[in-house]
This record gives sequence, structure tokens and C-alpha cells, in this order.
Amino acid sequence: MYFMRTFLSVLALLFVSNVNAQTIKLEKLWEAKEQLPVPESVVYVAEKKELYVSLIDGEGNVKDGKGGVAILNLDGSVKNATWITGLNAPKGMAIYKGKLYVADITAVVCIDLSNGKIIEKIEVPNAIFLNDIAIDKKGVVYVSDTRTNKIHRIANGQSTVYLENVMAANGLKFVKDDLYALAGPELIKFDKNKNKTVIASGFEKSGDGLERLPNGDFLVTCWAGIIYHVRKDGTKDKLLDVQGKMNTADIGFDPKANTLWVPTFNANSVVAYQLKYK
Repeated sequence: MYFMRTFLSVLALLFVSNVNAQTIKLEKLWEAKEQLPVPESVVYVAEKKELYVSLIDGEGNVKDGKGGVAILNLDGSVKNATWITGLNAPKGMAIYKGKLYVADITAVVCIDLSNGKIIEKIEVPNAIFLNDIAIDKKGVVYVSDTRTNKIHRIANGQSTVYLENVMAANGLKFVKDDLYALAGPELIKFDKNKNKTVIASGFEKSGDGLERLPNGDFLVTCWAGIIYHVRKDGTKDKLLDVQGKMNTADIGFDPKANTLWVPTFNANSVVAYQLKYK
């Protein structure tokens, strides 16, 4: 019996080690290059089989009314280049119960997905550079401000400061009750009591986009042009390095099809990749 328990324990350890050692490569599927001026974020809407892309169309910190949201089909063709217009420099987005929330410099814009109408704009006091959005299971919105190192919380239309001193706060993602945040060269987890755990560190450049894989690992982008695979134990592999050629901003991901969509910011395109496990 002791031998059998030991044998099974060894097998379990080998299985876990094999899962943790699993690596990924990216295989390019297509690149959409038309009518996408400075794309910053991509959100995949499974029930519509559409991609929503935030378009800055100018400087990232200027309130010029030139920004908007476009819709792409899953083959990269443009479905509606001007679905939403009149925004400033829209960046991160998230969806909750038929509503699209968009970070737009100093405000969070709420849009009805069914008709493309702007429902409300919630100004965030003292905000400078709102960047990414995550929404918890109760519909509370969290938005990062990269310039003030804060994460704000919006509930019932009211904004309050949730976390401070989150260096260069950018990409956000909720997993159950835990809020994951990219903070400069680190991936950090905050539990419901705001306790902080550093999951990974040492990214070559400041983190931007964040998506969770089905096995609990993460995909992380650095705006400068880098994509990482970050495992649960904090180890990481660089999947892509296109610095100087294009940016890799706030990604979208379909875990069922293992498809990743990367907005290239100054390269004015969205690139689709297939994740291949090896």
C-alpha cells in the first residue's frame, strides 16, 4: 500500500511538472489593416462572433473627440468601422450584461451593445490616464490609471479609489474574487481583502494586456512589442518580440478556439494568432 501511494504521488508530481513545463507558440492567422487608426484594445463577443476594437485615432492623452469603437468579423474583415464615434482616446474595454464599458482618459463610457447607444459617461475624479477595465461578478467596474498609479472602483455610477501605489497600473483581470493587475514589470494578485501577491516579475517592459488561459496561466503583453506566457508558478516564456516593428497593446482572447487578437497601436492593425501547445 505504501509503495502504491508513493507511486501515485510520483505520477501526480510528474503530471503537474509536465503541465507547468508546457510551452506555447503563436501562429499568425491574419492581419486586419484597414480603417483601424491606432487600435488599443480588443474584446471578443462570443455570442455575436464579433471583435470590438477601441480606436484612439490620435494622441493617447488628448480629448479631441476623434476616438471610437469598430467592429470586426472573426476573419478580420471590417463589419462597422464607425460603430461608436465621438470618444477621445478609448483604451481598455470590458463587457457585463449587454453593456460595453470603455476607459476614455478621465471617464468610463457605458455603451448598450444591442443598439450602440452611449448610456452614460462616468467621470473619475482626479483621473489622468485611465487605461484598462475589469468587472467583477456583481457588475462592479474597476479601472486602472497608469499615470496616477491607482485603481478606481465604480459602483452605482459612483467612483472611488480602490487601490493606490500600483506602479504604472494597466492591465486588469478578475478571476473569481481576485483582481489581477499588471503593474510596471510585475503581475500582481489582490484578493478580496486587498492583500497583495506578486505572481511574476521581470517583464522586459511595462505590462499592458492581460488574459487568462483555461489552465490558470496568463498571456501578458508589453506595449513596446512583447508577448509573454506566464505560468501559475511565475515562470515565463517570451512568445513574441516585435519591438520597433509594431506594438502589442490590450489583447483579446477566445479560450475555446485558442485565438489571440493583438491590437498593434501605432502600426494601425489587429493581428490574430493561433495558440499552439507543445
